[in-house]
Amino acid sequence: MYTVIFGRPGCPYCVRAKELAEKLKNERDDFDYRYIDIHAEGISKEDLSVTVGKPVETVPQIFIDEKHIGGCTDFEAYAKANLGLFS
Repeated sequence: MYTVIFGRPGCPYCVRAKELAEKLKNERDDFDYRYIDIHAEGISKEDLSVTVGKPVETVPQIFIDEKHIGGCTDFEAYAKANLGLFS
């Protein structure tokens, strides 16, 4: 299972999503992730909107195995429902 998190510096939800991904990576053998800093990579909200397939106003935008999950709270809900994460 491979997760990609598109985020930006100074975003508390991006930090939370990254911390959750790190926790999952440490707890599961089948989980890995990549964090992409949209500012450092020159990715705009318009670029993300094309990737997501609908208008994007916020980050993070998170994909698991190339499927769009949503933002941080969506990722947390997905982890609880599908990855056995309860904390």
